[in-house]
Amino acid sequence: MYENLPKRIVCLTEETTETLYSIGAEDLIVGITQFVKRPKRARKEKPVVSRYIDAKIDKIIELDPDLVLAWSDLQADICAELIKSGKNVMCFNHRTIGGILKFIEQLGAMVGKYEESLAFANNINDKIERTIAKASERKYKPRVYFEEWDEPIITGISWVSELIEICGGVDVYSDLSFKFHAKDRILDSSDRVLEKDSDIMLASWCGKKFNKDNVLRRDGWSKLQFVINDEIHELPSEIILQPGPAALTDGIDLIMDIFDKWESKQK
Repeated sequence: MYENLPKRIVCLTEETTETLYSIGAEDLIVGITQFVKRPKRARKEKPVVSRYIDAKIDKIIELDPDLVLAWSDLQADICAELIKSGKNVMCFNHRTIGGILKFIEQLGAMVGKYEESLAFANNINDKIERTIAKASERKYKPRVYFEEWDEPIITGISWVSELIEICGGVDVYSDLSFKFHAKDRILDSSDRVLEKDSDIMLASWCGKKFNKDNVLRRDGWSKLQFVINDEIHELPSEIILQPGPAALTDGIDLIMDIFDKWESKQK
């Protein structure tokens, strides 16, 4: 039944690696991206063959994978080159929480681990439901500004906006979150943030170290509530900006903790 399933997989993104490990299919992985931090042992066990928008094509071909896993249009050029080299490539392109859960199930089905992936996705969904129930009891819902990049300022992607709402917050830029491309979530001026004065700022600069001092130096931002009350929080990119299980597990815990502590200070 499973004779034609992939046996050698290269993962060009972290979430595919974490998901395969989580459903007991880690033995199929023969190459990973250097940005993998989850699980920690993956970097010790698997060779690094890519960054994010560039990859060692020759190295990947040498590994002779029967499946390469990628994510989004940002990796389109890598995917195209591998396809031209005769490799099978699956490029996921989800942007929402529902899409993440579907991705987990689809990946599980592709490697003969559907039941395991379904159980994994259901456990995550149960956590989401519990979080929604707990967050619904909030007396105070923080207005939240999420910053994905600093120059130019880019606001949060779909699943991040959804997580903010699930945890009982209000994403002040939810209207931009479902824009497919990051360029469509660029603010033309930092003054736009002043217009949506928020209680909390969450930031994750897509792998670049967050610089709080640079934020504090922005013109007029000293008047913002999250500056006045020191409610500026960095979230690890490998958690919150991973379109996979990390955002829906540890990501939820981090956001809930920030919101809980903020709410405890309200009167």
